[in-house]
Amino acid sequence: MTDKKAYLKVDGLEETFELPVLHGTEGPDVVDVRALTSKGLFTYDPGFVSTAACDSGITFIDGGKGILLHGGYPIEQLAEKSDYMEVCYLLLNGELPNAEQKAKFVSTIKNHTMVHEQLSHFFNGFRRDGHPMAIMCGVVGALSAFYHDSLDINDAHHREVCAFRLIAKIPTIAAMCYKYSIGMPFMYPRNDLNYAENFLYMMFGNPCEEYVPNPVLAKAMDKIFILHADHEQNASTSTVRLAGSSGANPFACIASGIAALWGPAHGGANEAVLTMLEEIGDAENIPEFIAKAKDPNDPFRLMGFGHRVYRNFDPRAKVMKVSCDEVLKELGLENDPLLKIAKELERIALEDEYFVERKLYPNVDFYSGIILKAIGIPTNMFTVIFALSRTIGWISHWNEFHSSPNRIGRPRQLYTGPAKRDYPG
Repeated sequence: MTDKKAYLKVDGLEETFELPVLHGTEGPDVVDVRALTSKGLFTYDPGFVSTAACDSGITFIDGGKGILLHGGYPIEQLAEKSDYMEVCYLLLNGELPNAEQKAKFVSTIKNHTMVHEQLSHFFNGFRRDGHPMAIMCGVVGALSAFYHDSLDINDAHHREVCAFRLIAKIPTIAAMCYKYSIGMPFMYPRNDLNYAENFLYMMFGNPCEEYVPNPVLAKAMDKIFILHADHEQNASTSTVRLAGSSGANPFACIASGIAALWGPAHGGANEAVLTMLEEIGDAENIPEFIAKAKDPNDPFRLMGFGHRVYRNFDPRAKVMKVSCDEVLKELGLENDPLLKIAKELERIALEDEYFVERKLYPNVDFYSGIILKAIGIPTNMFTVIFALSRTIGWISHWNEFHSSPNRIGRPRQLYTGPAKRDYPG
């Protein structure tokens, strides 16, 4: 809170409204407009792009400066020095764990990786060619029917148990979605592997032979998990918070986040990158598509370049580019046709005046799509992995919301339909 005030004068009203101006530890000041409702006034902000719908201490973004902080720590430092489990602890608790706290946290997560055996029967109700996100959304939403012993949202211990279960079981469910789609048996999780290694094992292992996760690929997967862990009040996170405000159970809330993430304008971006590369087809066709991208009358868009929030550069992309180069080198895929197109597009975007002036740099979706393709993960699983990564962000915001006094969300509207009228006759 500060002593700063904003003043609003509305034509036709004698009163001048005095509105408090709030400020956080980072970011712009915020005009508190809550008092307007009692005066019969609302603010109008489609998409909520100028509205702070909550206060939060989890993540901060400054898009103009290319800054992303989790608990105050820059994402570049976390990606370099930390791992996903440590980032999960940070997002949930607000502080990095010491060695003992981390060991206990990791052990707890490993002890929750199995899913109820009856849950595997759910998959038989889906078509094998159904989109994995559709399956994941349904299965995660059903978890409350299996783990209903800790659903008191007003009990901090119950919320913690739900968080542990979700963090631990989402990779198992994600891998089951993939295995089901290709007609392969589900692989039980292995607690001797770390989080990323275990996910790769459940994805690509089979009962007939031993599977040893490649450490370079596991490291890259861990980076993808870290870089997608949370991104402040985006569409899916806001959906989880709004669903949570009704008192809905956490599994239903996370399922709502998965549904929101599925949209191509949100979590489907890295899938769209690979679709675009396939459409281009050959590096020789790149000039044609670059011309289409520059033509304001052509609907074609280069996917994976620029970002809605970051007006300078995406800080996650720098980390992901290094990881991308490591993966391609490890797998000897520098000459893969699609990846050659991607590398040439990257070169053009970093050098072409049109892209440089508009700050249309490759973003995290561009590089993560390339990495996932190189690892052998099918395109329709990309958004599932995004959901896996983002679950910790969703559950952290859900828990934060319920850790303090709250109200059910109730956005208002500017009504533009017919005025009151009598029924004819």
